[in-house]
Amino acid sequence: MAFDKKTRKFSEEEKRLPRSRTDRSRSFDKSSKAYPAEREQHTSRGYQQFEYKNSLPERNRESNDSNNEYILTGRNPIREALKNHHDLEKLLVQKGELSGSAREIVQKAKEQKIQVQIVDKSRLDAIAPNHQGLIAFASAYQYASVDDILNAAYEKGEEPFLILLDGITDPHNLGAIIRTAECTGVHGIIIPQHRSVGLTPSAVKSSAGAVEYVKVARVNNLSRTIEYLQQKNIWMYAVTMNGNDYREISFKGGVALVIGAEEDGISRLVAEKCDYAVSLPMTGKIESLNASVAAGIMMYRVLECRK
Repeated sequence: MAFDKKTRKFSEEEKRLPRSRTDRSRSFDKSSKAYPAEREQHTSRGYQQFEYKNSLPERNRESNDSNNEYILTGRNPIREALKNHHDLEKLLVQKGELSGSAREIVQKAKEQKIQVQIVDKSRLDAIAPNHQGLIAFASAYQYASVDDILNAAYEKGEEPFLILLDGITDPHNLGAIIRTAECTGVHGIIIPQHRSVGLTPSAVKSSAGAVEYVKVARVNNLSRTIEYLQQKNIWMYAVTMNGNDYREISFKGGVALVIGAEEDGISRLVAEKCDYAVSLPMTGKIESLNASVAAGIMMYRVLECRK
C-alpha cells in the first residue's frame, strides 16, 4: 500500500478504483432484515442505569468541555458502575501503589477497555473531594454497537451510510457531526475507544438533540472495524488532502466516510484499510477545513448521490 507516513498522502495508484466488490460477501439476511452478531466485539450489551453525580465545579474542569462532566467518586460507586457495564469515558487513578480494592477496579476497567490514566493526587483533589484515589467519568449517553447501526439501516430497507471518526478530540466537533448526520440520513457514527472524544455532556449538547436519533458506537480497533464493514460490502472513503475530487465520485451502495483530525489527519493504519481517497478542493492559503465542516460537505454529497 503506497501511503507515505511522512507526507500522509496516497500515491496516484492508491487514488484509483477500489478493490473489486466480488471480494466481499454480505451475510445480511434480506428475509429478516437483520445482521447476525458475528463478532463479540460488536455485540450490543444491556444498558444498566446507575446513579451518578454531576458535580464538577465550574473552576475545576477536567477538560476543555464546557459542561460539567458526569463523575463518579469513591471505590464502591465505580465498582458498581463497572459491574453493571455502565459506559465510562475514562478512569483517573492516583499515582502510587494500589490497594486490593483499587487494584481490582483498575483491572476491571482495563478488561472493559476503558481508558485508565495515572495522575497526581492534586489533580484528583482539584476535580472532587473524597475521591479515595479514583475518579471515573461517565458517558452522557448510551453507546450502540456496530451491529445495531447496520440493523437500523436494513430495517429501513436502506444501504448503510456510516461515519467513522479517527482522532477527533473536540466534543463540539463530534456534536456538530452528529447533528449534520441526523439531517443527511446517516445511520450511525463509529468512534475509537482511545485518542478520541466520546459522548461527553458537551458533545451531547452540541448535537442539539440529534444524538437521540443517530446511533454512536465505540470500538476498540478502528482498522478491524473497517475490515468487518468491508465484509458487509460497505465501501470506505478516506477524506484526505490529496484524493480524487469528491464531486467526481458517485457514492452508491453501502458508504462509510472516514474523517480524521484537522492536524494529524487519518492515521496510517486506518488510511491503508480504506478503498478510496477523496478530497475537497481548496483554493485558500490554509491547509485544512474544520473536521465537522469537511464531514458536513461530504455527508451532503453522499445524500445527493443516494437520491
